[in-house]
Amino acid sequence: MSSFPIALKRPHEITQHGQTRMDDYYWMRDKDDPETVKHLRAESDYLDEMMQHTKPLQEKLFLEMKARIKEDDSTVPEKRGGYFYYEREEQGRQYPIFCRKQGSLEATEEILLDQNQLAEGKTFCSVGAFSVSPDGNKLAYSVDFGGREIYTLQVKDLKSGKLYPEAIENTSGSAYEHGGAEWANDNETLFYTTLDEAQRPFKLFRHKPGTDPTQDTLVFHEDDETYFLFMFKTRDDAYIMTYHYSTTTREMRFLSADHPTEDLRIVQPRIKGLEYFAAHHKGKFFIVHNENAQNFKLSVTSVDKSGKKNWREVIPHRADVLVDGVDTFEDFIVLSERKGGLKQLRISAPDGLRDVRYVQFPEPTYNVSLEANSEFKTNLLRFKYSSLITPNSVVDYHVDSGEWELKKEDEIPSGYDKTQYVSERISATAPDGTQVPISIVYKKGLKKDGNNPALLYGYGSYGATIDATFSSNRFSLIDRGFVFAIGHIRGGSDMGRAWYEDGKMLNKKNTFTDFIACSEHLIKEGFTSPQKLAIIGGSAGGLLVGACVTMRPDLFKAVICKVPFVDVVTTMSDPSIPLTTLEYDQWGNPDDKEYFDYMMSYSPYNNIRATDYPHMLITTGLNDPRVAYWEPAKFTAKLREMKTDKNLIVLYTNYDSGHAGASGRYDFLKEVAQDYAFLMDKLM
Repeated sequence: MSSFPIALKRPHEITQHGQTRMDDYYWMRDKDDPETVKHLRAESDYLDEMMQHTKPLQEKLFLEMKARIKEDDSTVPEKRGGYFYYEREEQGRQYPIFCRKQGSLEATEEILLDQNQLAEGKTFCSVGAFSVSPDGNKLAYSVDFGGREIYTLQVKDLKSGKLYPEAIENTSGSAYEHGGAEWANDNETLFYTTLDEAQRPFKLFRHKPGTDPTQDTLVFHEDDETYFLFMFKTRDDAYIMTYHYSTTTREMRFLSADHPTEDLRIVQPRIKGLEYFAAHHKGKFFIVHNENAQNFKLSVTSVDKSGKKNWREVIPHRADVLVDGVDTFEDFIVLSERKGGLKQLRISAPDGLRDVRYVQFPEPTYNVSLEANSEFKTNLLRFKYSSLITPNSVVDYHVDSGEWELKKEDEIPSGYDKTQYVSERISATAPDGTQVPISIVYKKGLKKDGNNPALLYGYGSYGATIDATFSSNRFSLIDRGFVFAIGHIRGGSDMGRAWYEDGKMLNKKNTFTDFIACSEHLIKEGFTSPQKLAIIGGSAGGLLVGACVTMRPDLFKAVICKVPFVDVVTTMSDPSIPLTTLEYDQWGNPDDKEYFDYMMSYSPYNNIRATDYPHMLITTGLNDPRVAYWEPAKFTAKLREMKTDKNLIVLYTNYDSGHAGASGRYDFLKEVAQDYAFLMDKLM
């Protein structure tokens, strides 16, 4: 067996607040340094060698997971204007084909964009913006071939099938964010956003297809570097809206989609700490906001008098219900809520007060998310429903009658019987007494004798909630006796806005101690043991598992850190890195000594010590703009330097991708197969 790669140590001195610390691996930040690539390649070679004996298992897992997906498949067609739009996939092809039919589902198919053709000769391909002009004759779409989330926008003439000559570089179009391109109602004016040097969407432009983009009109410049600028079109096609987002404050502006050259008007000028979102309905804005309302409430105002002083309360603040958002339709409005940790859909008459009813969901733990619902005039509300044991299902909810019309449930071609599995919602007690929900799934007949391998997943940041969604891949673990669990820890908004506030800034450690409490509860209840327990998290969830493993390395047998944010202080001290300035209100600004000291107390990279650590698989994407490759690489090197055991630590680098991993569906499954093979090798 070869020895692991030993990283060069080049002492680098960092001084902050009068404290000096040495970072021997700071040099890895330089991608142009030949030693950096040499080291990453050495890590990849070591991973291949250490995982070589699992290759047959990886192949078996890949084929298993592939057999669970219907390779020739299509999304449920969605009506927009005079067309039905859908995406379909073909066996053996990595990417979707974007299609439509005019007038009816029996009409001839028209292929708008074949992502497989775009991806020919490429190792990565992501489609961001995808917007068809109101008359159906032009398609604006954007593509990223590097995983850097920097998109190139193009316009296609759908009558001739030809592209307009111009390509607009450096645009925003990430699948993580809003839109990327929207059409005015004249079918000739296209709005798009561009990125600054830190990849922050910051400028909104107006473009005419066929003209030189350098001559495009700048509509708005968001010059506050703590705000991201997003843009979308209202469901009724009345307005182009801008959405100015910081972690604690929101602002929105709007202009008429019928008069695209007019100036933006402001809904309500930004006030630090005021978060709001406005949805248009027949000359009014329904506004979800947090003024004197920690869990948000609903107000309404006229478009002509949209400022806060004119907001009239419709639904007051409720201590036990978090209002997540509002969607408006001609004859009803929908409030997305969260109560007791579970999503709810509240439907009412357009005034928000009459004819109130809630959609009823059939399981104790589940996930529901609204689909695009592009049509303003409709009596149907389309949503996607799933649970840990119920496959993804697209449902048309008949607002008039309450009927569920199941349009599609994902097929598992290799066979699946949900009655063979148990899904529960249990809770753990945190050190401060807080009850932390856990969603859990396992195969029927499981013995709670502590001998079961288990995988606990969590995130716990930005107020993001991790709901109990279905994954067919997961059953490669569950069918082999694994328990799978999700810790609904503080830092998310699972139990309301206070749940988020109690897991950020100077309360961040609650996120980690909650997750540790979930781990201990699974052990206490006999689901697993420290010799059989693994944890997994990605990005800020990588910070979560990284912090937990440096705090309690004795509690876990194996850990998967995916694109982990583990060098918190160094990253947050560098405003040139994407997301840094935006996130001062999430983690704190290390220029402030109180926050510096607190971040230093939990930052995984800074808390590695000489002790035994679990087996660890750490992953990164070389082009990742959100968590740079050097954070996982440095973390791996320092763990190897300090640890006192003989457990395996390996680093997987995807040299062609960014934050989300491989872009092709089969390539993605191969990455999952590697993760699962690692777990099985160490836990079974």
